[in-house]
Order: sequence, then C-alpha cells, then structure tokens
Amino acid sequence: MRVMILTLTLLVLTGAFSQEAEAQPALSSSVFVGKQFQTQNRIDELFLLSLKKQNAKPSPLCSNEVFVRRVYLDVLGTLPTKENVASFLADKNAEKRTQLIDDLLKRREFADYWALKWSDVLRVKAEFPINLWPNGAMTYYQWIHQTIRENRPYDQFVRELLISDGSNFRNGASNFYRAVTNKDANTLAEAVAQTFLGTQLGVLPEERQKEWAVFFSRVGYKETAQWKEEIVFWTRKPLESPDVTFPDGTRGTIKPDQDPRQQFADWLTAPNNRQFQRTIVNRIWLWLFGKGFTADPNDFRNDSPVVHEELLDDLCKELVDSRYDLKHLYRLILNSATYQQSSIPQKSYHGDPETFVSYPIRRMEAEVLQDALTQIFSVPPKYQSEVPEPFTNIPVRYRTIMLPDVSVTSSFLEMFGRATRDTGLESDRNNDVTESQQLFLLNSTEINNWTGRFASKYKIDNTRKNIDNAGRNRLMEILDDVWLTILSRYPSSVEREFLKAEFLTQGVNREQKFQDVIWSLINSKEFLCKH
Repeated sequence: MRVMILTLTLLVLTGAFSQEAEAQPALSSSVFVGKQFQTQNRIDELFLLSLKKQNAKPSPLCSNEVFVRRVYLDVLGTLPTKENVASFLADKNAEKRTQLIDDLLKRREFADYWALKWSDVLRVKAEFPINLWPNGAMTYYQWIHQTIRENRPYDQFVRELLISDGSNFRNGASNFYRAVTNKDANTLAEAVAQTFLGTQLGVLPEERQKEWAVFFSRVGYKETAQWKEEIVFWTRKPLESPDVTFPDGTRGTIKPDQDPRQQFADWLTAPNNRQFQRTIVNRIWLWLFGKGFTADPNDFRNDSPVVHEELLDDLCKELVDSRYDLKHLYRLILNSATYQQSSIPQKSYHGDPETFVSYPIRRMEAEVLQDALTQIFSVPPKYQSEVPEPFTNIPVRYRTIMLPDVSVTSSFLEMFGRATRDTGLESDRNNDVTESQQLFLLNSTEINNWTGRFASKYKIDNTRKNIDNAGRNRLMEILDDVWLTILSRYPSSVEREFLKAEFLTQGVNREQKFQDVIWSLINSKEFLCKH
C-alpha cells in the first residue's frame, strides 16, 4: 500500500506541468514557468497582434529546465543527457537558448530526426502497399537524409523529386514516382498535390483532376535484369495537346521536346506560388508545435480556416527571402517567445487552445520514446525484418529514429503508433494513448527489469535503520542524478521534502522504494510527453 501511495503521489507531482497544474501552483511556478512573455522577433509581434484581436494573452516563457528538454526533443528527436542538462542550467550566458538552438541545428541527429519526418511524408516503405523493396527504400532514405544534412534549399529538394529519372537503386529521388499504390498519372498527381500543396485531388471536379494528371502522364517505368530494380524515365512521347492548365488556372504550352514535369516544377516552385510556401510553413509549424495553422495539413485549401494568418504569410515571405532555407525557418521559430511559452496556459484563459496561447502538450513519437528508454536504461532494442536483405538485422548502433523503413519489425513501435507510411498523411501516425501502451509501461516484464537494473547500479543502502548526514547527502545526489536523467531537471523543493520523508523513515525498504520512484517517473506525463 505504501508503494502505491508513493507512486500515485509522484505521478501527481511530476504531472504538474499539465493544465491540472493549478492544483500545484508552487511546483509549477518553480519548475515549469520562467519569465513573462517578451517579444524576441517578428513572429512574436504578429502573434501578439493576432491574440489581441481574439482578446487572448500568451503564457509566460517556459523555464530553462523545460526548454532544454523541449528543444532537444523537437529538434533532434533525442532526450538530452544529464550532462547536457546540467551544463545548460549552469550556464550564465543570457544568450544560451539561442546558442543551444544553433548548436542543435548543426548536429547530425538533426538530419536523422527530420529524415524520419520526411520519410513518413514521402512514403519510404519497402513492403505492401508501397513496395519500394529494401534496396529502393534504403536508397530513397539516404537521399532524403543527405539533402537534409546538406540543408539543400526546399525548392531544389522538391524540384529534384519532381523531375527525377533513373534507377531506383542508384538515384534515390526517383523512388518518389514508385512510392505510390498505383503508377498511373492520376495517382502520381494526387501524391504531388497532397505532399507539396496540401491538396486532396479527389475533392476537385474530374476535369480539374485531369488537368493535374496530364503533367505526369509521360512518366515511364522499365525493369532491368537486377532483382526489383526499375528505371523511371520521361517517355518523350508528346502530349495529345500542347496546351495545359496549371492548378492555379493559368495556361501554358508544353513543347514536344519538353518534359511536362519540368514545366510543373517551374510553376510549383515559383516565388509567387503562395500555396506552395504556405503548405511547407504550415507543415514545419505542425512538426514543432504538434498543431498547424490549419486543422488538416493535408487539406489546406484557399478557404481553409487559418489561425494567425498574418504570421503564416510573414513566415512564407521569410522562406522566400532566405531562398527556401528551412533551417532559417526553424531558427526563427525556435528563438521566438511564441515557441518558448510554457505549456501551462493563463488561468484566466478559457478560449480556443488552437490559438497557441501555450505550448501544446503531446506524447513523444514512438521512435523518440523508444530511444529515450534506450538512453535511460542502456538496453538497446533489437530490430529484425521479415523482408530480405539489407534489413534482416539492424545493427545495434542504430537508434530508432535512424531506421530507414517501417517494414522493420518492432512490437513496441507498432504498439505506440509509428507511421504506416501507406498514404503520406499525418494521420498515418497514431499518437493516441491506448490501454495496451499504459499496461506495457505499468506492468510489463521489460519495464520491471529495466527499472530494477537501473536502480541497482546506485547501490542504495538498505541495511541501516537510520542514515547519517553523509548518507543523506549521497541520497539527494542520487535523486538529482535520476531526475536529470529521466525528467531533464533537478527535483523541486516539494519533491525533495517528500522524498526525504519517505526514504529516511525507519524500517523502509529503500532499495524497493527507489525502484518504485524510477517506475513512477517513467509512467509520468512529464516524461512521456513533450511539454
């Protein structure tokens, strides 16, 4: 019973960052909330103007403890180490948040994590129903990873995909035309519309759909003698009519010696194509906040309701002015007070949470959670795949966010809702909390074994009834280490007093209670969620 009381109490305390935090004002204010909202750049200026029209106020900034964890998870998909956290909190530099953002954007893990994001959108999957096959999936993933690592301009990234030709085993971009359920012009047009313009082609009149499809009606496929290799090429067959209509209604002419895809790519990436810019800006905002400017990033029509319209348009201008430098966009957003808000909204605000009056709380993605548990417990997962080489066995050095293909077998990732990559829609990833997830974290043998081994390395003294001052100090050092490792912060004063009372009581099985503490932290909202 005492173990249960300890566990439930810790769950309440460590869950205090959520909206229920009003019941724990001392803890939330000291641990999760920092300075008042202060304008950092033009994002904040436009954000405040928009909130004023809605009679809303932003939340205070998050604390340094919250920020360091948040930015590591949002930029790298990786939990900061205890050394990362301690170093950041000890740094007295007033510009340390900006410096950390710059440092994270340069790290290789940035490409690892964002290649995962783009692989979901671009449907990198070896097996049914996409059927890229292992070599094609790996080549496609490596191309995506390289373009992100090089910070290739977004318009160039898209153009290379649209006009790609060649072997799917040698030119990764050519797999864009293979990563579809059917290789006909209509399906290819639907993939392009959804991925780069946030448009569902199926809702348009049939005549409009045909106007889109004509640009991709001369994509050909040819098999080779190598198993599952396929050549993507422009057939060079002239269109039935040289006159075409672009998606915005403008007219054009395709000459017999011109690839229609080239003309479409020119139109799509033109500096005046507002919808192209709005779609990628909205997608990046969604990935950093968990919500976009519009409700559905894959159904972003001209009449779609948009929050903070002026802010969205200004970010589009920034994107064009920076020559489609996506890292410039990340840097602007991450440095804004809008992004650095606390996840605890103002007590007086009861309006629409979609206005971003606080940082949206959401669960870590399946791959990120798996890597976080691996980092904490030093138990690397073993991945296998039912498809042929090269994915039969994944090297242990691979972190989960680096997996190139969702065909790799993992019951954990399936349970926690990794993307299926069947459609490229954001809904392919299921971030809902399920009973099976809760039962795994609460009762599974794996979690019990991991927490037991983790607790045993600290060698908690369980023999003496009383602990002297040196022992008490050592106990507090251990708890500091655990909090930094799991929650990326030191224990609050409330938590310290509670833990002292629990661990210094005579007759307590401290070793078991210590394992219960670790188990409680792993099951807390504060650990499982981005906040």
